[in-house]
Amino acid sequence: MGALPSLDVLKTFVIVAEQLNFTHAAQRLHITQGAVSRQIAGLEQHLGAALFIRRARGLVLTARGAALLAPLQQAMEQIDTALDGFNAKPDTLRVKCPTCVMRWLLPRVIQLQAGHPEIDIALTTSITHGVDFRHEHFDAAVLYGRPADKQLCAIHLFDEVLTPVCVPELWRENAAIADGLADKTLLHPTRDGRDWLAWLKAAGRDGLPAAKAQHFDTLDLAMTAAIQGYGIAIGDLCLIEYELQAGRLIAPFSHCLRSGAAYYLVFPEQSALSPALRLLTEWLQQEARHSRQRQRDNMPDDENLVSIAGNTW
Repeated sequence: MGALPSLDVLKTFVIVAEQLNFTHAAQRLHITQGAVSRQIAGLEQHLGAALFIRRARGLVLTARGAALLAPLQQAMEQIDTALDGFNAKPDTLRVKCPTCVMRWLLPRVIQLQAGHPEIDIALTTSITHGVDFRHEHFDAAVLYGRPADKQLCAIHLFDEVLTPVCVPELWRENAAIADGLADKTLLHPTRDGRDWLAWLKAAGRDGLPAAKAQHFDTLDLAMTAAIQGYGIAIGDLCLIEYELQAGRLIAPFSHCLRSGAAYYLVFPEQSALSPALRLLTEWLQQEARHSRQRQRDNMPDDENLVSIAGNTW
Protein backbone atom coordinates (compact mmCIF):
# COMPACT_ATOMS: atom_id res chain seq x y z
CA MET A 1 0.00 0.00 0.00
CA GLY A 2 3.02 2.30 0.18
CA ALA A 3 3.05 5.00 2.83
CA LEU A 4 0.72 4.63 5.79
CA PRO A 5 -2.35 6.91 6.04
CA SER A 6 -1.83 9.94 8.26
CA LEU A 7 -2.84 9.81 11.92
CA ASP A 8 -5.38 12.60 11.29
CA VAL A 9 -7.10 10.56 8.56
CA LEU A 10 -7.22 7.46 10.76
CA LYS A 11 -8.66 9.53 13.61
CA THR A 12 -11.30 10.87 11.22
CA PHE A 13 -12.25 7.31 10.28
CA VAL A 14 -12.64 6.32 13.96
CA ILE A 15 -14.83 9.37 14.71
CA VAL A 16 -17.01 8.78 11.63
CA ALA A 17 -17.36 5.09 12.56
CA GLU A 18 -18.46 6.04 16.06
CA GLN A 19 -20.93 8.67 14.87
CA LEU A 20 -22.07 6.97 11.63
CA ASN A 21 -22.77 10.45 10.34
CA PHE A 22 -20.47 12.85 8.42
CA THR A 23 -22.08 15.97 9.88
CA HIS A 24 -21.77 14.84 13.51
CA ALA A 25 -18.20 13.70 12.91
CA ALA A 26 -17.33 17.08 11.38
CA GLN A 27 -18.69 18.83 14.46
CA ARG A 28 -16.52 16.69 16.75
CA LEU A 29 -13.44 17.21 14.60
CA HIS A 30 -14.10 20.94 14.06
CA ILE A 31 -13.73 20.67 10.30
CA THR A 32 -16.23 20.83 7.44
CA GLN A 33 -18.44 17.94 6.38
CA GLY A 34 -16.81 18.09 2.95
CA ALA A 35 -13.37 17.69 4.47
CA VAL A 36 -14.53 14.63 6.42
CA SER A 37 -16.08 13.08 3.30
CA ARG A 38 -12.90 13.69 1.27
CA GLN A 39 -10.69 12.16 3.97
CA ILE A 40 -12.84 9.02 4.11
CA ALA A 41 -12.95 8.74 0.32
CA GLY A 42 -9.16 9.14 0.18
CA LEU A 43 -8.67 6.48 2.87
CA GLU A 44 -10.97 4.05 1.04
CA GLN A 45 -9.03 4.66 -2.18
CA HIS A 46 -5.74 4.15 -0.34
CA LEU A 47 -6.92 0.87 1.20
CA GLY A 48 -8.69 -0.31 -1.93
CA ALA A 49 -11.90 -1.15 -0.05
CA ALA A 50 -15.15 0.53 0.96
CA LEU A 51 -15.36 1.27 4.68
CA PHE A 52 -18.93 2.57 4.79
CA ILE A 53 -22.22 2.04 3.01
CA ARG A 54 -23.82 5.41 2.29
CA ARG A 55 -27.56 5.47 3.01
CA ALA A 56 -30.17 8.21 3.09
CA ARG A 57 -30.33 8.33 6.90
CA GLY A 58 -26.61 7.92 7.54
CA LEU A 59 -23.76 5.46 7.29
CA VAL A 60 -23.28 1.77 8.01
CA LEU A 61 -19.88 0.16 8.44
CA THR A 62 -18.93 -2.49 5.91
CA ALA A 63 -17.53 -5.77 7.21
CA ARG A 64 -13.99 -4.60 6.42
CA GLY A 65 -14.64 -1.21 7.99
CA ALA A 66 -15.91 -2.85 11.18
CA ALA A 67 -12.83 -5.11 11.28
CA LEU A 68 -10.57 -2.05 11.01
CA LEU A 69 -12.35 -0.03 13.69
CA ALA A 70 -11.54 -1.95 16.89
CA PRO A 71 -7.73 -2.15 16.44
CA LEU A 72 -7.59 1.52 15.42
CA GLN A 73 -9.63 2.50 18.49
CA GLN A 74 -7.17 0.58 20.67
CA ALA A 75 -4.21 2.23 18.96
CA MET A 76 -5.73 5.71 19.43
CA GLU A 77 -6.40 4.92 23.08
CA GLN A 78 -2.78 3.88 23.60
CA ILE A 79 -1.54 7.07 21.96
CA ASP A 80 -3.91 9.20 24.07
CA THR A 81 -2.86 7.38 27.25
CA ALA A 82 0.83 7.91 26.49
CA LEU A 83 0.33 11.62 25.77
CA ASP A 84 -1.95 12.11 28.78
CA GLY A 85 0.64 10.53 31.05
CA PHE A 86 3.38 12.69 29.54
CA ASN A 87 1.41 15.93 29.88
CA ALA A 88 -0.40 15.24 33.15
CA LYS A 89 0.36 17.43 36.13
CA PRO A 90 1.89 15.56 39.09
CA ASP A 91 -1.30 15.94 41.13
CA THR A 92 -3.66 14.80 38.37
CA LEU A 93 -5.99 11.93 39.31
CA ARG A 94 -5.87 9.47 36.41
CA VAL A 95 -8.93 7.25 35.97
CA LYS A 96 -9.52 4.53 33.36
CA CYS A 97 -12.98 3.41 32.27
CA PRO A 98 -14.64 1.48 29.43
CA THR A 99 -16.36 3.61 26.80
CA CYS A 100 -19.80 2.25 27.76
CA VAL A 101 -19.70 3.78 31.25
CA MET A 102 -18.71 7.27 30.05
CA ARG A 103 -22.40 8.17 29.63
CA TRP A 104 -22.75 7.74 33.38
CA LEU A 105 -19.30 8.81 34.58
CA LEU A 106 -18.41 11.91 32.56
CA PRO A 107 -21.28 14.21 33.67
CA ARG A 108 -20.58 13.32 37.30
CA VAL A 109 -16.85 13.97 37.04
CA ILE A 110 -17.58 17.34 35.43
CA GLN A 111 -19.98 18.15 38.27
CA LEU A 112 -17.39 17.17 40.87
CA GLN A 113 -14.68 19.29 39.29
CA ALA A 114 -17.03 22.27 38.99
CA GLY A 115 -17.55 22.15 42.75
CA HIS A 116 -13.90 21.40 43.48
CA PRO A 117 -11.72 23.26 40.95
CA GLU A 118 -8.63 22.41 43.01
CA ILE A 119 -8.70 18.78 41.76
CA ASP A 120 -7.81 17.64 38.27
CA ILE A 121 -9.27 14.35 36.98
CA ALA A 122 -8.08 12.87 33.69
CA LEU A 123 -10.41 10.22 32.21
CA THR A 124 -9.03 7.68 29.76
CA THR A 125 -11.50 5.46 27.91
CA SER A 126 -10.90 1.98 26.56
CA ILE A 127 -12.98 -0.44 24.51
CA THR A 128 -11.39 -3.28 26.50
CA HIS A 129 -12.23 -4.15 30.10
CA GLY A 130 -9.76 -4.53 32.92
CA VAL A 131 -6.83 -2.62 34.36
CA ASP A 132 -3.28 -3.55 35.40
CA PHE A 133 -2.08 -0.95 37.88
CA ARG A 134 1.43 -2.47 37.82
CA HIS A 135 1.93 -1.53 34.17
CA GLU A 136 -0.73 1.13 33.52
CA HIS A 137 -0.33 4.57 35.05
CA PHE A 138 -3.78 5.00 36.60
CA ASP A 139 -4.85 5.84 40.13
CA ALA A 140 -8.29 4.23 39.81
CA ALA A 141 -10.59 2.61 37.26
CA VAL A 142 -14.27 1.95 36.70
CA LEU A 143 -14.69 -1.67 35.59
CA TYR A 144 -17.47 -3.80 34.18
CA GLY A 145 -17.41 -6.89 36.35
CA ARG A 146 -15.75 -7.46 39.70
CA PRO A 147 -11.97 -7.76 39.28
CA ALA A 148 -10.35 -11.09 40.05
CA ASP A 149 -7.28 -9.42 41.60
CA LYS A 150 -7.65 -9.68 45.38
CA GLN A 151 -5.13 -6.86 45.84
CA LEU A 152 -7.65 -4.33 44.55
CA CYS A 153 -10.22 -2.45 46.57
CA ALA A 154 -13.54 -2.79 44.67
CA ILE A 155 -16.49 -0.51 45.43
CA HIS A 156 -19.82 -1.59 43.94
CA LEU A 157 -21.54 1.16 41.97
CA PHE A 158 -24.58 -0.45 40.33
CA ASP A 159 -25.79 -3.69 38.76
CA GLU A 160 -26.40 -4.15 35.06
CA VAL A 161 -30.12 -4.29 34.21
CA LEU A 162 -30.83 -4.65 30.48
CA THR A 163 -33.89 -3.82 28.41
CA PRO A 164 -34.48 -2.85 24.73
CA VAL A 165 -34.50 0.89 23.97
CA CYS A 166 -35.15 3.01 20.91
CA VAL A 167 -36.25 6.49 19.87
CA PRO A 168 -40.01 7.12 20.45
CA GLU A 169 -40.86 7.55 16.77
CA LEU A 170 -39.54 4.08 15.93
CA TRP A 171 -42.00 2.24 18.14
CA ARG A 172 -45.65 1.37 17.62
CA GLU A 173 -47.51 1.65 20.92
CA ASN A 174 -48.63 -1.63 22.58
CA ALA A 175 -46.80 -3.77 20.03
CA ALA A 176 -46.02 -7.32 21.14
CA ILE A 177 -42.40 -8.47 21.21
CA ALA A 178 -42.56 -10.62 18.07
CA ASP A 179 -44.58 -8.08 16.05
CA GLY A 180 -42.68 -5.05 17.32
CA LEU A 181 -39.22 -6.40 16.58
CA ALA A 182 -39.90 -8.34 13.38
CA ASP A 183 -39.30 -5.43 11.00
CA LYS A 184 -36.72 -3.53 13.08
CA THR A 185 -32.94 -3.53 12.95
CA LEU A 186 -31.51 -4.99 16.17
CA LEU A 187 -28.40 -3.16 17.33
CA HIS A 188 -26.00 -5.53 19.08
CA PRO A 189 -23.31 -4.24 21.48
CA THR A 190 -21.36 -7.48 20.97
CA ARG A 191 -20.46 -9.58 17.96
CA ASP A 192 -22.19 -12.71 19.29
CA GLY A 193 -25.51 -11.01 20.12
CA ARG A 194 -25.60 -12.57 23.59
CA ASP A 195 -27.39 -9.66 25.30
CA TRP A 196 -30.32 -9.74 22.88
CA LEU A 197 -30.52 -13.54 23.01
CA ALA A 198 -30.49 -13.57 26.82
CA TRP A 199 -33.17 -10.89 27.08
CA LEU A 200 -35.41 -12.60 24.51
CA LYS A 201 -35.05 -15.93 26.31
CA ALA A 202 -35.94 -14.25 29.62
CA ALA A 203 -38.99 -12.72 27.94
CA GLY A 204 -40.10 -16.16 26.71
CA ARG A 205 -38.82 -15.91 23.14
CA ASP A 206 -36.20 -18.16 21.58
CA GLY A 207 -34.02 -16.81 18.81
CA LEU A 208 -33.86 -13.44 17.11
CA PRO A 209 -37.14 -12.27 15.55
CA ALA A 210 -35.55 -9.80 13.17
CA ALA A 211 -33.46 -10.64 10.12
CA LYS A 212 -31.85 -7.19 10.11
CA ALA A 213 -29.00 -6.60 12.54
CA GLN A 214 -26.00 -4.37 13.06
CA HIS A 215 -23.18 -5.50 15.35
CA PHE A 216 -20.85 -3.17 17.23
CA ASP A 217 -17.75 -3.63 19.35
CA THR A 218 -19.02 -1.52 22.25
CA LEU A 219 -22.29 -0.72 24.00
CA ASP A 220 -21.61 2.97 23.48
CA LEU A 221 -21.60 2.61 19.68
CA ALA A 222 -24.84 0.63 19.78
CA MET A 223 -26.49 3.27 21.98
CA THR A 224 -25.30 6.08 19.69
CA ALA A 225 -26.89 4.29 16.73
CA ALA A 226 -30.12 3.83 18.71
CA ILE A 227 -30.27 7.54 19.59
CA GLN A 228 -29.86 8.34 15.89
CA GLY A 229 -32.89 6.15 15.13
CA TYR A 230 -31.12 3.33 13.29
CA GLY A 231 -32.73 0.52 15.28
CA ILE A 232 -33.40 -0.96 18.71
CA ALA A 233 -30.53 -1.57 21.11
CA ILE A 234 -30.16 -3.31 24.44
CA GLY A 235 -29.53 -0.66 27.08
CA ASP A 236 -28.55 -0.63 30.75
CA LEU A 237 -31.00 1.38 32.85
CA CYS A 238 -28.29 3.23 34.80
CA LEU A 239 -26.08 4.02 31.82
CA ILE A 240 -28.93 5.55 29.82
CA GLU A 241 -30.90 7.15 32.65
CA TYR A 242 -30.40 10.67 31.26
CA GLU A 243 -31.61 9.63 27.79
CA LEU A 244 -34.69 7.97 29.32
CA GLN A 245 -35.47 10.96 31.55
CA ALA A 246 -35.12 13.38 28.62
CA GLY A 247 -37.34 11.22 26.40
CA ARG A 248 -34.64 10.77 23.75
CA LEU A 249 -35.02 7.03 24.27
CA ILE A 250 -37.89 4.88 25.48
CA ALA A 251 -38.01 1.36 26.93
CA PRO A 252 -41.02 -0.14 25.09
CA PHE A 253 -41.17 -3.43 27.04
CA SER A 254 -41.81 -4.07 30.71
CA HIS A 255 -39.35 -6.99 30.81
CA CYS A 256 -35.88 -6.29 32.22
CA LEU A 257 -32.93 -8.64 32.61
CA ARG A 258 -30.61 -8.45 35.62
CA SER A 259 -27.51 -9.91 33.95
CA GLY A 260 -25.54 -10.62 37.10
CA ALA A 261 -22.76 -8.22 36.07
CA ALA A 262 -22.08 -4.89 37.75
CA TYR A 263 -19.87 -1.82 37.62
CA TYR A 264 -17.15 -1.18 40.22
CA LEU A 265 -14.75 1.58 41.14
CA VAL A 266 -11.37 -0.05 41.84
CA PHE A 267 -7.93 1.07 43.02
CA PRO A 268 -4.90 -0.68 44.56
CA GLU A 269 -5.77 -1.80 48.07
CA GLN A 270 -2.37 -0.98 49.52
CA SER A 271 -2.28 2.59 48.19
CA ALA A 272 -2.99 5.50 50.52
CA LEU A 273 -6.02 7.42 49.29
CA SER A 274 -5.10 10.89 48.13
CA PRO A 275 -7.57 13.68 49.01
CA ALA A 276 -8.68 13.75 45.34
CA LEU A 277 -9.25 9.99 45.15
CA ARG A 278 -11.09 10.00 48.47
CA LEU A 279 -13.34 12.81 47.20
CA LEU A 280 -13.99 10.98 43.91
CA THR A 281 -14.79 7.75 45.77
CA GLU A 282 -17.29 9.41 48.10
CA TRP A 283 -18.88 11.35 45.24
CA LEU A 284 -19.33 8.34 42.95
CA GLN A 285 -20.75 6.25 45.79
CA GLN A 286 -23.33 8.97 46.45
CA GLU A 287 -24.18 9.31 42.76
CA ALA A 288 -24.40 5.54 42.39
CA ARG A 289 -26.95 5.38 45.21
CA HIS A 290 -29.10 7.90 43.34
CA SER A 291 -28.73 5.92 40.11
CA ARG A 292 -29.70 2.66 41.82
CA GLN A 293 -32.84 4.33 43.14
CA ARG A 294 -33.75 5.66 39.69
CA GLN A 295 -32.98 2.21 38.30
CA ARG A 296 -35.50 0.70 40.75
CA ASP A 297 -38.03 3.37 39.77
CA ASN A 298 -37.61 2.47 36.08
CA MET A 299 -37.82 -1.29 36.61
CA PRO A 300 -41.14 -3.10 36.26
CA ASP A 301 -42.77 -5.26 38.89
CA ASP A 302 -40.78 -8.25 40.10
CA GLU A 303 -42.57 -10.71 37.86
CA ASN A 304 -41.08 -8.99 34.81
CA LEU A 305 -37.55 -8.76 36.23
CA VAL A 306 -35.40 -11.80 35.48
CA SER A 307 -31.98 -12.54 36.99
CA ILE A 308 -29.29 -14.79 35.59
CA ALA A 309 -27.48 -16.31 38.55
CA GLY A 310 -23.75 -16.70 38.22
CA ASN A 311 -23.56 -14.72 34.97
CA THR A 312 -19.94 -13.93 34.12
CA TRP A 313 -20.49 -11.59 31.18
